[in-house]
Amino acid sequence: MNVLIVESRHELGVLWQRHLQRQGAEVTLAHGQEEAIEALRNDNFQIMVLDLVLAEGSALAVSDFASYRRPEMRVIFVTNTTFFSDGSIFAHSSNACAYVQSATPPEDLAAMVEHYALPG
Repeated sequence: MNVLIVESRHELGVLWQRHLQRQGAEVTLAHGQEEAIEALRNDNFQIMVLDLVLAEGSALAVSDFASYRRPEMRVIFVTNTTFFSDGSIFAHSSNACAYVQSATPPEDLAAMVEHYALPG
C-alpha cells in the first residue's frame, strides 16, 4: 500500500508514518501544499491522509489536485479544529472518505487507511 501523508506538524506526521510503515505501507510524508503536489505528480498513491489546516498552502487545493490526478484515490481528512465539523467537507471534496480528529490513535488511523486504500 502506497500512502501520502500531508501534515505540517513534523512530529505528528512522523508518528503516523512510522505506524503505517510498521504495518507494511510505503509512506511519503509532505509538510505542505507544494511538497504534496510534487509527490502526487511523481508517485501513484492509493490513499492520502491530509490535515485540513496546513502551515503552507491549502489542503483543499491538494485534495482538488489529487482528485484531478487520480480521481479514484480517497482522502482521509484530519484536523484539530472544528472546521467542517458539520460534515460539509464531504460536499467540498469529492474524494473525502473520512474526517477525524488529529488526536485519533495512530492504530485507528492505520485501520482506516487500510480500509479505504485502493487495491494494490
